[in-house]
Amino acid sequence: MKATLTEKIMARAANRDSVKPGENIWINVDILLTHDVCGPGTIGVFERELGENAQVWDRNKVVIIPDHYIFTADEKAHRNINILRDFVKRQNLPYYYDPGTRDYQGVCHVALPQLGHVRPGEVIFGTDSHTCTHGALGAFATGIGNTDAGFVLGTGKLLVKVPETLRFNLTGSLPQGVTAKDIILRIIGDIGVDGANYCAMEFLGEAVTSLSIEERMTICNMAIEAGGKNGIMNPDEKALEYVRKRTDKPFEPLFADADAPVAAEYNYDVSEFEPCVAAPHLPSNYKPASQCQDIKIDRAYIGSCTGGKIEDFIMAAQILKGRKVKVPTFLVPATVEVAEGLLTEKVGGKALVEVFAAAECEDIAPPSCAACLGGPIDTFGRTSGNEVVISTTNRNFIGRMGSKDSQIYLASPFTAAASAVNGYISDPRAFFAANI
Repeated sequence: MKATLTEKIMARAANRDSVKPGENIWINVDILLTHDVCGPGTIGVFERELGENAQVWDRNKVVIIPDHYIFTADEKAHRNINILRDFVKRQNLPYYYDPGTRDYQGVCHVALPQLGHVRPGEVIFGTDSHTCTHGALGAFATGIGNTDAGFVLGTGKLLVKVPETLRFNLTGSLPQGVTAKDIILRIIGDIGVDGANYCAMEFLGEAVTSLSIEERMTICNMAIEAGGKNGIMNPDEKALEYVRKRTDKPFEPLFADADAPVAAEYNYDVSEFEPCVAAPHLPSNYKPASQCQDIKIDRAYIGSCTGGKIEDFIMAAQILKGRKVKVPTFLVPATVEVAEGLLTEKVGGKALVEVFAAAECEDIAPPSCAACLGGPIDTFGRTSGNEVVISTTNRNFIGRMGSKDSQIYLASPFTAAASAVNGYISDPRAFFAANI
């Protein structure tokens, strides 16, 4: 029986030969991810229902990566970390990445694959909607609430409805200056923020296989912005190599049948795509960057699980080298690994940190989610008034980055950097032409 990748993974996790969209099935969980925002609530559900002395179902399958409200003086944020520490100590959990120690990693969605916790063919649940990032490595990964996570913590299982699949065939080669962020913003612009409600968004085609793993993560990360249950891609050799470098744990990849029945199929030639933005206040408000040059910006923000990876900063540096920004430009590496890469990776013969310093960007923040989710008042990069911001983050809802009066335009690192240099939303392709 022909099946999509999501259906194959769920069938195996349910110990069944096959499953059908719409079925409610019990599946076994390979990884449960949580962080400082939802971890305390998950722990509360677990201990209330099973007792304070209950043990988690498998201590080696629970990963806790605090990342959201880390570098702050906020007492409630500190309390959440303390709750996590106490629970980890009682449960003797090996995979806790504690802030303030050498174990701290940064943003969970980038750190999880970097640390080898994401493996093709497995089931990953996380108490964060952007857990779907990990479908880029061929896993079924999706966000769940605290109640479901508390149940998983105690049982290692969850009752899940099998989603229908929407297939996105991406062909052609990306033009210079166009990125994975432009791909997913175009798709969300076409189908809307509810266009994939409770569906698996399966991405196939030569344009996908040509992308780096980090760029694939950007696409899968934002499946939730179209209402998707998960985003997922076949784990090709590039993905398998990425995983093998980061873990020696065994795994068995699965692959979609290209002709499996799906709810709908979309075909795109990415060679026709151009740099774009998503205008306030929805990720579906697609506009070509070239048509937004009348929009002045007050700041630029490069960071988050979508835009704070090392390749994102390399893109930004390609625009910023030899130039200076006209607006405050905030830089937040997603993880410690990315922060270290800013010191070693070079563009134009200079380390990225040197490029950003010469461009007069703001001091680079320590790795965390920072202003992507607003955060406490002392959060780095948080908006506090009616700023117009161009950002590499994944959401531009009202109040998302702090002030309810701010306007957030989502964009790729190329477009964000180009806009920072000009002081208004700009098409980065002009900068590449100027470098010739």
